[in-house]
Amino acid sequence: MNMGMDAAGWIVTAIAILLTGISKAGLGGALGGLAVPFMSMWISPRDAVAVVLPILIVMDMAGIRAWRGKADWGDLRMLIPAALLGIGLGTLAFGVLSDRMVKIVLGLIAIGFTADRLLRGGKAGGDGARPSSRGFAWLCGAGSGFTSTLAHAGGPPIMAYLLGRRLPKESFVATSVFFFTVINLAKLPFYLSIGLFSRDTLLMSAMLLPLVPVGVWLGLRLIRRVPERPFYLFATLALGLSGVKLLWDGIVA
Repeated sequence: MNMGMDAAGWIVTAIAILLTGISKAGLGGALGGLAVPFMSMWISPRDAVAVVLPILIVMDMAGIRAWRGKADWGDLRMLIPAALLGIGLGTLAFGVLSDRMVKIVLGLIAIGFTADRLLRGGKAGGDGARPSSRGFAWLCGAGSGFTSTLAHAGGPPIMAYLLGRRLPKESFVATSVFFFTVINLAKLPFYLSIGLFSRDTLLMSAMLLPLVPVGVWLGLRLIRRVPERPFYLFATLALGLSGVKLLWDGIVA
């Protein structure tokens, strides 16, 4: 079973999964949208999101163990209900969009993520937490749920909200980890309802799962040793290139 993936596809996917694990464990999952655009260059976007979801859930479980007790539950109580609404809207979009349109949307999400990170370019932490805005929290939560459903790319809206809060680094990462744990579990029934999972996607997920502990292990250590900026720059530029390729494939298909 290869679902159309050649050796290069498997190598690129493995690297993307490792980077996702590093990001989720050490940087709050801001690059959780990395794997789907890369995989979508070889397989259907719908198959790609189905393959990646079980892997993300396993990563989330590991992240919760590492960051329990450090999340900001005041923020989560605003963000999660909004994200559930976004998941519902994203599921409806999946049901009506063709593979070509999904590729275009994924490409735009990836390019938008890249532009957001390059323009923002700052660290998450600050001199002290700022008050939260309920309206902005709902906007970011719903946006994250929508883009997460389409491409597991819910990082940019949540990053925008948490960066504005200027939380301490550990609270920033922990809040993001707990948010995406709930959101990824919530996506399961929606994905099942539209028939995204198949024997092939589940088998491919199982083949990639051994990379999860490696990525999480690296992430927990890198957060203490490697500056955030170089890591973000490398992975963000790679994601931007994949977004350009996806957008091109969707337009010329």
